[in-house]
Formats: sequence, structure tokens, C-alpha cells
Amino acid sequence: MYRLLSAVTAQVATPGGCAWGCGRRAAHRRAGLPPLGPGWVGGLGLGLGLGLALGVKLAGGLRGASSEPTPAAPDREALPQAEPLPPQEQPLASWSPQTPPQPHSRHFARAIDSSRDLLHRIKDEVGAPGIVVGVSVDGREVWSEGLGYADVENRVPCKPETVMRIASISKSLTMVALAKLWEAGKLDLDIPVQHYVPEFPEKEYEGEKVSVTTRLLISHLSGIRHYEKDMKKVKEEKACKALKMMKGTLESDQEKELKERAGKSNEKNDFAKAKTEHDNEAKGRNSKPCKKKNDFEQGELYLKEKFENSIESLRLFKNDPLFFKPGSQFLYSTFGYTLLAAIVERASGYKYLDYMQKIFHDLDMLTTVQEENEPVIYNRARFYVYNKKRRLVNTPYVDNSYKWAGGGFLSTVGDLLKFGNAMLYGYQVGLFKNSNENLLPGYLKPETMLMIWTPVPNTEMSWDKEGKYAMAWGVVEKKQTYGSCRKQRHYASHTGSAVGASSVLLVLPEELDAEAINNKVPPRGVVVSIICNMQSVGLNSTALKIALEFDKDRSDLP
Repeated sequence: MYRLLSAVTAQVATPGGCAWGCGRRAAHRRAGLPPLGPGWVGGLGLGLGLGLALGVKLAGGLRGASSEPTPAAPDREALPQAEPLPPQEQPLASWSPQTPPQPHSRHFARAIDSSRDLLHRIKDEVGAPGIVVGVSVDGREVWSEGLGYADVENRVPCKPETVMRIASISKSLTMVALAKLWEAGKLDLDIPVQHYVPEFPEKEYEGEKVSVTTRLLISHLSGIRHYEKDMKKVKEEKACKALKMMKGTLESDQEKELKERAGKSNEKNDFAKAKTEHDNEAKGRNSKPCKKKNDFEQGELYLKEKFENSIESLRLFKNDPLFFKPGSQFLYSTFGYTLLAAIVERASGYKYLDYMQKIFHDLDMLTTVQEENEPVIYNRARFYVYNKKRRLVNTPYVDNSYKWAGGGFLSTVGDLLKFGNAMLYGYQVGLFKNSNENLLPGYLKPETMLMIWTPVPNTEMSWDKEGKYAMAWGVVEKKQTYGSCRKQRHYASHTGSAVGASSVLLVLPEELDAEAINNKVPPRGVVVSIICNMQSVGLNSTALKIALEFDKDRSDLP
């Protein structure tokens, strides 16, 4: 049939092919009809083509009944629809690529739509060039998508494979190295760090000799400084924070007292006068405003010097005095994790980065690497900030070799999901062992994960006031104060903020009971990772909302 169609087309369309054309003209002349115009051949060809094409389709259908079936036409709705790139003048948030849906995502269509809308809102609110999200449910990735641009200048869109700075999530990765060494008996968490790193000098606080241990370093209780070098400013900030926490209860008591005084005098203006006097006294006591200096105003955040190893990095802070007595107060410190990297090197016998690469290999985190300027890293994003004129600009060059352990790694949302699920599996596998003896062990033991995700006293979780810092993770515990009211879910997370980047990794475990364990295997819960190429973007509350949306759809599954 196809050969016949080709032959007919050739005869009709070619002037020399007069088998039909010349005879038809002669018949017209004999009948006394006006001569045929040049367009009749095209019309005849079109008619024949349509007729023969219909015949071919029918013939193919008949053949399909007795031989090989013809391939089905693709479902247009099932295929990802690429949208055209906008012109240069369009706003950054006007376009985002659609990624192919994961096999299990149809169960979570409502959660995906709701979460995508939320991310668009956050992105527009902060003016972020690009943002990437990944979500897994019970160990399976169900959604990953990029919004906006990984590279504004070259109009490269964000996608699930986009590589960005994960900032302080690096601390949670370093914790795995410390935990593996502790499990192997190569690391004691409670002896002075000088046992492993004698290059770090012994410390005193207010004339008293004190000990800095690995455990205190992990939970930011060592007293080692962060980027702010001025001890006085740090102590003022801590005092202001404590005053603000007391302010609510104190004000309520003072307001009550002032109202009682006003009531006794029976004069309405007495209350206002008394309150004014009290406020003036408070201003006198606290003449200095409680203004915290932004970390991004600190010069050390923008170091360009290359450090060969963790021991060499210690010279940045090792001779500085402790800001607090170890164990007494929480002081978040990335430099504390630089010292932890040196401890990993001495306890393991490997260079820190070599030991971490082994861990990444075991966890199947193939796109997670230390950030270096020289290597070609596929899908690496560019990083941005707004200048004083509120114009989007590229961030300055920085070298993060001084803080690999505390904030120097690059990764993707997919790798972070793998990491979160490995931690969740280790946390839960002990609960399932009785019902399923064939389960593989977790990368970390259940008792280790329980220790890591247990809140530590005297700590703070800056990204969620309901929680406490544990061991390289922030943890919020399950809580419900009143019936039919807000129920606080148990979850673990860590956020990150670096030059031109923000991030979060959040793990929301399933609330398991004895009946729920039967016929199920870990990990059970929702893991959310978000990375963004704009600094100072708070993402923890967004990640928690997304996790709860997917948990809601997850509970509706059969």
C-alpha cells in the first residue's frame, strides 16, 4: 500500500507523469469544457493522498488484528510539557521547568500542587533566583522539581540534578563520621580533644582550667566562638535574648500591678503615667539596643585562603579565649566543627575528605562533594545576593576549605533525601526487628541514632523555638498540651545558610505503634530537602509544611 501511494504521488505531482494528467485534459477538450487550471493536479493529489492514507490506516488496523500491534499514540497529558523560555525582560519567577512525575507521585498529586504553590510564594517573597525541592515518602522519592534559575546570566533553569551549597547540613554529614568512629571504639566522645589533636591548646575560663570534649563540640556547648570575635558583643546578645524570653511573663505581671495602682487612685490617666515611668526606667537600664550583627557582615565568612587540611585551619581560632565555660551555654560555632574534622582525621587515620567520600559512597550520595573552585562539577548552580540598591548580583568568591565539616559541601536534593532516609532507617529498624528478622542493619545502629536525635539540655534550635539542638541535628519532640488543639509532631532537621545559599533537610518519622509495624519495613515517614541559591532564606517552616502535606496524603493510602 505504501508503494502504491508513492507511485500515485509521483504520477500526479510530476509534469512528465501523464498517465492520468494528459488523458484528463484531453477528455475535457473533447467534452467542450474549459481547460483545467494548474491547480487541479494539487487538488487531485490531496484527495488521492487522503483517500490512500485512510486506506493505509484501515489496512494497518486489519493487519494488527492478525499480526503485530501498532504502537499506541503517546498520551499528551502523561508527557512533560516543555514551556518556552521567557525573554530577558521577564521576571525570574515566570518560568520553571516541569520534570517527569515519579511513578508513585500520582498518589500525592494534591500535596505536590499545594507544595509547589507554597514554594512559588516563598521564592517570590524573598526574590530567590532558583529553588529545588525533593520529597520522599517511606523511602521512595515521590517528587523533585526545580523552580527558577540555577544560572541567571545564561538562563539555565533549576532541575532536580542542580548542585548547590548545602551549608550547615554539612554538620549532620560530619556527625555520621564521628558516630561510625564511636561505634567502632576508635573515638571517645567524653575525653579532652587534646587526646586526638594536641595542636589545640588547653583552655581556661576565668582563671579555671576547663576541658573541651568531642560531645560538647557536637552540640555547640564548647564555648568556642563562631564568626563574631568580640566576646562582649556575643555576651550582650545572649543577655538580650534571655531578657526577651522573660519579657512576656514579666510584662504581664507588671501590667497587672500598674492597673491595680491605677484603680486605687480612680484616675484614668494614672495608669498611663505609671506605665510611662516604668518604660523610661527600663530604657535607662537597657540603653544599648539588642541588635544582633548579621553573620554575613563578618569578614571570616568570605575567606579566600586555601587550607590544605583541618589541622592547618585551626590557626584561625585555636588561640582565642573561650566565650563561655564548656557545657554552661549554647553558642553555635562552625569553627567547633573544624576542630571535629581534625578529630576525625586523627581517630580514623584518614584525611577528613577521604573519610567522608567513603561515607558518601556507602550512602550512595554520588553527587555530594566538597566545594572547590577548580574542578568541573556538572549542574553546579551560581550563587546570588542583593546589593544595597536591591539589585541581584553574583556573590564574591569564597574558599570553604577552612570549614569543610561545618559548611563546605555541595549536594543535590536527591542525595540529601538518601541521607535522610538512611538516618530514618537506622532510627526505626530496631522497632521492626521482632516482626521481620530479615531486615538489613542500618548504616548507624538504632541506639546511635537514638542518641543523635535526643535533645541536649542547655541548647537552642534557632530555626524552631519549640525544639532543642541534639547532636548535629535540631529535634522537636512530640507534644500536645490541650485536647482537640495543636499537636506538635516529632521531627529532626538541620538548616543551612552560606554565602549565596540556603538549605534544609527535614525528617518527619511516622508515629508507629505495635499494630503499624506489622507487614511494614523501614524507613517509615516523610523526608524533605530544599536548596536555594540565595542566602538568608529561612526554609525550615516551609519544609515542615510540605512534610505534613505529604503525610496527610500518605495516611489516605490503602
